[in-house]
Amino acid sequence: MPVQIEIIKVVYIDLKQIMKMFTKNKLLTGSALLLALNFGQNVKAQEVITIEQAVENTLKNNLNIKQAAFSAALSEENLLQSKNALLPTLNGSVNQSMQWGRSQQVSGLFENTQNYNLNPNLNANVTLFGGGTKINQIKQNKFLLDAGKTNVDKVKNDLILQVVTAYLQVLNNQDQVKATQQQLEVANSTLKREQALLDVGNKTLADISQAKSQAATAELNLTNAENQLTISYLTLGQLMEIQPPMTFKVQPPMVNEIENVKTAYVPSDIYKQAMETFPDIKLALNYSKAAEKAVDVARGSFFPQITLGGGLGSAYYYQFNANPLFPNSRFADQLSDNFGQFVSMGIQIPIFNGFSTRSNVRRAKITLQQRRTDETLAKNNLIKVINQAVADLNAAKSRYSSTQNAFQAQKDAFYVIDQRYNVGLVNSLDYSTAQTNRNKAEIDFILAKYDLIFRAKVIDYYLGKQITF
Repeated sequence: MPVQIEIIKVVYIDLKQIMKMFTKNKLLTGSALLLALNFGQNVKAQEVITIEQAVENTLKNNLNIKQAAFSAALSEENLLQSKNALLPTLNGSVNQSMQWGRSQQVSGLFENTQNYNLNPNLNANVTLFGGGTKINQIKQNKFLLDAGKTNVDKVKNDLILQVVTAYLQVLNNQDQVKATQQQLEVANSTLKREQALLDVGNKTLADISQAKSQAATAELNLTNAENQLTISYLTLGQLMEIQPPMTFKVQPPMVNEIENVKTAYVPSDIYKQAMETFPDIKLALNYSKAAEKAVDVARGSFFPQITLGGGLGSAYYYQFNANPLFPNSRFADQLSDNFGQFVSMGIQIPIFNGFSTRSNVRRAKITLQQRRTDETLAKNNLIKVINQAVADLNAAKSRYSSTQNAFQAQKDAFYVIDQRYNVGLVNSLDYSTAQTNRNKAEIDFILAKYDLIFRAKVIDYYLGKQITF
């Protein structure tokens, strides 16, 4: 950051001087002033981020993590509700009715009446035994909650690997741009030199055509490299939920870190550690345990269900055209006189229900087998990818060393060809071939360098280490 501050300070001073020149001497055109201001704003807007910051921004802003967190929150609410299902239920009700027409009265006579009835009630029920269904449902929901939380970790873990891949792709493409820029400069310099020699009669049109072709190819390579860099920045920004334009730069690793990459790994040791920390394994294990409890939940329907209940209630009756000999009692008196209580116990025995319970148990067992198979597949896949990751790392280390030596050899060879070409001892075709070989060796070396870094970070990923440069 101190270096960035100094850059901004220099740009700010330069802009002040430019404005002074423009206002006093009017030596600066409006378009040039606008260009300078835009340049200053772009420099100020650039933020250099490390790979740790890229991961942190992704974990903070990425919407996939938020979606996984919402699913975990729903699982937590399901667990809470299954615990609350053990509590008794308590319900109140008030029923009212009006009746018109002829009805038999206390006197035994039928008369036209208009009556009003009110029946308040309060009921409570609790399940004493239900085949363990509710208890097993609680246990199942606990495993599902653990699975939901683990899934959040899995989403984060997968995103971290994506960020590392995208981050290193940006670095790779940046180096590709630098390399192709240098190649274009050499090609343009060669073209100018060929043109100068042609003007004095020391070169032919064929030589010029070869140099133009080389320059055009270098320019195309630069354009492609710049496009790839733009796309890689866009990919990394999208992971961090940053909208274009991308106003950040990435920090490359130190050279000595690349040279000291550790490659001496034993796959079984990595696997043992990953089994304890890797979210994919934990997720598969939690789903298997939840499926086991789902079988117990389904079996609970084979057992009788015993319930205990109780309640209280009362009634109020009012006749609008009551016989004066039998007047309506007061509201409070009726509620008191008609007050009643009850206690009940019931048992519901399943005898035949179309084999639905049996089918539910069978489906739960099949799901359990699927989950156990998923767990085995996750473990098998983990050991496979770890073995492959170690093999890829060793291969990347060898390839890095080979391409480094090849690049150095091609640079030395091109230097010799360039010196001989300058004194006319090498024709333009041989010079162009040597330059192409040198450029290809540099690109191969850049690719090998970042492939080695990526393979090393993949091992850190499976070991659960923080990925840093």
